[in-house]
Amino acid sequence: MKTALTLALASALTLSSLAVQSTEIVAGERAMRIAQESMIIDTHIDVPWRLINDWEDVSKATERGDFDYERAVAGGLNVPFMAIYIPSSYEDNGAYTLANHLIDYMEALVYRAPDKFAIPHSVDDLFTHQEQGLMSLAMGMENGAPIEGDFAKLQHFYDRGVRYVTLAHSEDNHISDSSYDIRQTWGGLSPFGVELVREMNRIGMMVDVSHISDKAFYNVLEVTQVPVIATHSSARRFTPGWQRNMNDDMIKALAENGGVIQVTFGSTFVTPMANQHRARIQRLTREINERLGEGTPEAEAAIATMREENPYPFATKADVLDHIDHIVNLVGIDHVGIGSDYDGVGDTLPVGLKDVRTFPNLIQGLLDRGYSETDINKILHGNTLRVWRIAEEFAAQAQQP
Repeated sequence: MKTALTLALASALTLSSLAVQSTEIVAGERAMRIAQESMIIDTHIDVPWRLINDWEDVSKATERGDFDYERAVAGGLNVPFMAIYIPSSYEDNGAYTLANHLIDYMEALVYRAPDKFAIPHSVDDLFTHQEQGLMSLAMGMENGAPIEGDFAKLQHFYDRGVRYVTLAHSEDNHISDSSYDIRQTWGGLSPFGVELVREMNRIGMMVDVSHISDKAFYNVLEVTQVPVIATHSSARRFTPGWQRNMNDDMIKALAENGGVIQVTFGSTFVTPMANQHRARIQRLTREINERLGEGTPEAEAAIATMREENPYPFATKADVLDHIDHIVNLVGIDHVGIGSDYDGVGDTLPVGLKDVRTFPNLIQGLLDRGYSETDINKILHGNTLRVWRIAEEFAAQAQQP
């Protein structure tokens, strides 16, 4: 349970948020209560990369971005996993240094506001921080490039508080093929990647299968001895052919492994219209340029008109709930969580889920669709905690002399 002080602050901040943007918060009292009394774990928020490019003090209210302390408290978010995101261009090009720099940013936030933030190193820390009224800035590494083929560096990041590693990002790396990369360098995991998964199991680092290729995903399941997570992926059934999401067979295999898929919010992940929007705009632009001549005033004017006539088709909260429903109907309530990708998907967030204040809206949607509070708590935190605890327990046994 959150402290009375935290609840009072959350109430005040929520009212302030409602006054500013009343149309965004549609949750009733029950949903607001669940948000404030429960633990909400979001396994993927891109605050570190946002700050390195556009510094703001997120221990206070900020003008930009999807996350700051005040909005998080208003929305009930108390365990945001800060993504230590490393662009693919840093492979063999300073990834280790950049990752440490981003972790420094998170430690600086705790130093700046020790009455608000703390970095957890275990599941038990989450509950301790919650009792103390502190927000747990958990960390996950998005792209394993900083490991640089060295288990000692993996241990280093674990010691600094990183608790999952997304094996690859937008390109193949020394660990795994990426879902985005047509090269498919390794045909799944690299030989080092196979050993890395075993070492991650041994030290208690969760394996994140978001972003990796389908073959790499199945390779991970062949190797791992503990459940894995997909920290920010959704269901491919709604975006056919897009490998960044998981198809039904993969979701079933993940569930058989005991793992969790944390549904992500970006419209591109959620609806086919949004997923295909960029390709549509590019195709229409090419057609205009071919007809009127690229760079001509006539073409530029026609492109501007075309863009106005084809606005971005934002998904809605209901679309995100459809993904959750599909996964639950497919494999049960024990294998779905939340991985919003706030601060990581630009201006593509669904209507009703535009920033971290809006978790009560999601909870209200789950209530409206008949989910019990027990099931909602599994989605908000219980399923992710189960996997994290199993990773801890396996590591404790594996490291016994």
